Amino acid sequence: MTGPDRLASFVRRYPRLTVLTGAGISTPSGIPDYRDRNGQWKGATPIDYRDFVGKAAMRQRYWSRSLVGWPIMAASTPNVCHTVVSGLQDAGFVERIVTQNVDTLHQRAGSRDVIDLHGRLDSVSCLSCDWQAPRADWQQRLSKLNPDIAATAVTAQTRPDGDAAIDDLDLSRFVVPACPRCGGIVKPDVVFFGENVPRERVADAMAALAASDALLVLGSSLVLFSGFRFARAAHQRGQAIALVNLGVNRADDLATLKIDAPCEDVLAPLPELLAAAV
Repeated sequence: MTGPDRLASFVRRYPRLTVLTGAGISTPSGIPDYRDRNGQWKGATPIDYRDFVGKAAMRQRYWSRSLVGWPIMAASTPNVCHTVVSGLQDAGFVERIVTQNVDTLHQRAGSRDVIDLHGRLDSVSCLSCDWQAPRADWQQRLSKLNPDIAATAVTAQTRPDGDAAIDDLDLSRFVVPACPRCGGIVKPDVVFFGENVPRERVADAMAALAASDALLVLGSSLVLFSGFRFARAAHQRGQAIALVNLGVNRADDLATLKIDAPCEDVLAPLPELLAAAV
């Protein structure tokens, strides 16, 4: 059987799924993924939370790259992967969607009650008070203070966290605005390296998994424990696990089904295959 046929068979056998998604489902939307087929980083490691909080130069680096990368993220649109997952939810095949992505493309495709495991890039918050703002408003602040950087045309692709490669520019004069309420450090509402995923999000996702028939992982190599923990929990509970991604996966040894292919190639035919079976 083909990859789509095998996945359709899996969904028919386990019709109440927890779907866990990673960067691989957003690549058709023009947002590159983090890792190659061997699970190795394609670029620099994302910023560490302690560096962001403790070093002004690292905040300059982060926000300057984000200033350039955000418009690309904001302009991205859902692709067939997101629409198929949303359709599966509408059809009752999906108990819950848990995503490691911060791009909100699931929500924009119509998915409901998505668990954003690593947060969302479309808002920012102060680390010292309860001030919060849309990322679009923060973009205006950054642009006004740094018009030269904002006007820079960059050919490098944006990473899944909205980070753009502008290492050839002088960032020593880049101005990072402070919180307008208390003067504190403003951070995007995403989980950085070195931070823990909030316990309530993990508990919510685990509860959804416990109520499901199986786990379907789309576009994630599960190298990070934040995602792998769900495959491990499903395996320990005796639940089936399907993996759809390119290359190696940390949960390969736990999987009931592994399809080594781009997510869009496997998901696009799925609705028609499921409808034909009915």
